Amino acid sequence: MVISCWVILLGDSDLTSQFFFQSDLFSLSPEQLELQELAKSFTAKEITPNAAHHDRTGEYPTEILKKAWEVGLLNTHVPEAYGGLGLGVLDCSLISEEMAYGCSGIQTAAEANGLAEAPVIIGASDALKKKYLGRMTEEPLMCAYCVTEPIAGSDVAGIATKAVKKGNSWSITGNKMWITNGGKANWYFVLAKTDPNANAGKAFTGFIVDGNAPGITVGKKELNMGQRCSDTRGISFEDVEVSDENRIGDVGKGFQLAMGAFDTTRPLVASAAVGVARRAYEEALKYAIERKTMGKAIAEHQAISFMLADMAMGVEAARGLVWKTSWQRDNGERNTLLASMAKAVASEVANKNAADAVQIFGGNGFNSEYPVEKLMRDAKIFMIYEGTSQIQRLIISRSLIDAAKKGNF
Repeated sequence: MVISCWVILLGDSDLTSQFFFQSDLFSLSPEQLELQELAKSFTAKEITPNAAHHDRTGEYPTEILKKAWEVGLLNTHVPEAYGGLGLGVLDCSLISEEMAYGCSGIQTAAEANGLAEAPVIIGASDALKKKYLGRMTEEPLMCAYCVTEPIAGSDVAGIATKAVKKGNSWSITGNKMWITNGGKANWYFVLAKTDPNANAGKAFTGFIVDGNAPGITVGKKELNMGQRCSDTRGISFEDVEVSDENRIGDVGKGFQLAMGAFDTTRPLVASAAVGVARRAYEEALKYAIERKTMGKAIAEHQAISFMLADMAMGVEAARGLVWKTSWQRDNGERNTLLASMAKAVASEVANKNAADAVQIFGGNGFNSEYPVEKLMRDAKIFMIYEGTSQIQRLIISRSLIDAAKKGNF
C-alpha cells in the first residue's frame, strides 16, 4: 500500500478540500465519489438555501424530502431485492455528512427512515420486507422508530409498552416519546414487552404497526432547541391490534433487533455530526479570513488560528472513525465498539466546533442573521439521541474491560 503525506503550506487555498493524510486505504471508489458529489450538489441547491426558513418556521421539509427521494438519496439502505439501492454504510455516510452540512434537521428527517427500516432489514420475513420496504421505494413515504418512552430513554430495559397475544394478533398498549417522523410516518417499528417476567434479552418483541391503525394517537409536534423542522412527537398506542404476520423475528428477540440496528445507524448519526462540524469549521474559517482587527485578518491572530486548527483536526479525526466503523459493518465485521466511539467523538466535535464558530464570529455569532448559532443549537442533540455520549462510554469501557480480561489489549 502506497502512503503519501501531504504537507500543507501556509496560504494553500485548497486546504479545506484536502485530507492532511492520504492513503489507498481511504480512497473512495468512482461510484462513491459520484454519490458524494450528488449529495453535495443536492444539498447546495435544495437544502442549504432553505435551512433558515425551516429552522424559523419549524415547517417539515416535505418537498425537499420528495426531491431527495426522486434522486435516490432517501431509503438508501433498502436492498435491491425490494426496489432499493442496497447501499453500504460507508456509502450512506457520505450522503449523511453532505446533507447535514446543509441542515441536520432535514438530514435527520431523512435518516429517520433508515433507522426504522434497519430492524426490518435485519430480521423481518421476506413478505414483510416486500410489503413495507417495497412501498418506500414506490413513493416518497416516511416511517419511524418507536422505542424511546417518557420513562425509558437510555434505559431501554425499562420500556413499559406491552404487547399481549390474542389469537393470531397482538394488542399493543403504551406511550412512546421523542419519535422522529412521528406525525409523518406511514408505519412504525415498535418495540414492546411481550414477557413481563423475562430479562431484557428475552422480554421484548419488535412489530411493524401501520400508521393509520385504530388506537394510535399522535401527540403535538415538540418545539425543540435545534433541528426544529424535524417532526418529533409522542405516539400513544391504546389496544392497537397488530397481526402476528407483522411481528419481526422471533418472540422475545426484539431487544437484540432494536440494538443491532444501531450498528448501522450510529455511524450515520456520527457522519451527520461530522457534516455539522465541517460546516462550523468552514464558516468560521471564511469569516476569520474576511474579518479584520488590529490591522489584519483575525485568522492571522494566533488565538483564532489555533482554534481553527483544532476544528479541522476534529473533523478529520471524527470522519476517520466514521469511515472505519462503516467499513467494518460493510465487510461483515462486528463494529459495535467503533460505532460507539465514532458516535461519541463526532457528536462532541460537532458541539465544540459549533461553539468555537460562534466564539470566532463574536457578537455576530449570537445573531440569527449568521448561520453558526443554528449550528450550535442543532449540534446538541447529537450527544443525546441514538445513545447519549455517556451510554457510548459505557459501551466502550465495558468492551475494553471485557477484552482485557480475556487477554486482548
